[in-house]
Amino acid sequence: MKVLEGLESSLNDVFGKSAPGLPKGFKEFLVKIVPWLALLGGIFGLWSAWAIYRWVNTSNGLADYANELSRAFGGTDVVNYSWSLGLYIAVAVLVVTAVLYVMAFSPLQKFQKKGWDYLFYALILNLVYGVVVAFTAFGTFGNLFGALIGSAIGAYFLFQIRDYYTGKAKVAAASSEKKTE
Repeated sequence: MKVLEGLESSLNDVFGKSAPGLPKGFKEFLVKIVPWLALLGGIFGLWSAWAIYRWVNTSNGLADYANELSRAFGGTDVVNYSWSLGLYIAVAVLVVTAVLYVMAFSPLQKFQKKGWDYLFYALILNLVYGVVVAFTAFGTFGNLFGALIGSAIGAYFLFQIRDYYTGKAKVAAASSEKKTE
């Protein structure tokens, strides 16, 4: 975890301290809604992973049917299967990210650093996945560019609100007993 702590510190210097700051009112608004956004992201992420799983299994069933039909008329297999290592990894990353978002909900509501850490881990996981995919047969320069830009935007917002979870800043309407570590 020392590597992630060092990375967090370096990224905080770039996105939290050196970058232009968001207005205090907007930061407080973000801090109030980010637990709910994380929960929704987690629920929709898990639902998406399940939908992808079902879609691929349905398409594999159709591929089986098409191949059987082709063989019945003297042909060979005409369709390849949809499951590949890349798809397994994509669904696994989606599930892990969604679980991190759901796990972040309660600690974020209590302004605990642990909740912010879960969002940070999800950001890093998605960045690594985006970079790896860019260098596979399925990826393009656009994937790499999108992963880098999306992660930079996410990191900016995440590090702008970090102080609310480290105890260095307080939400004006929040009670002091909510802060527990």
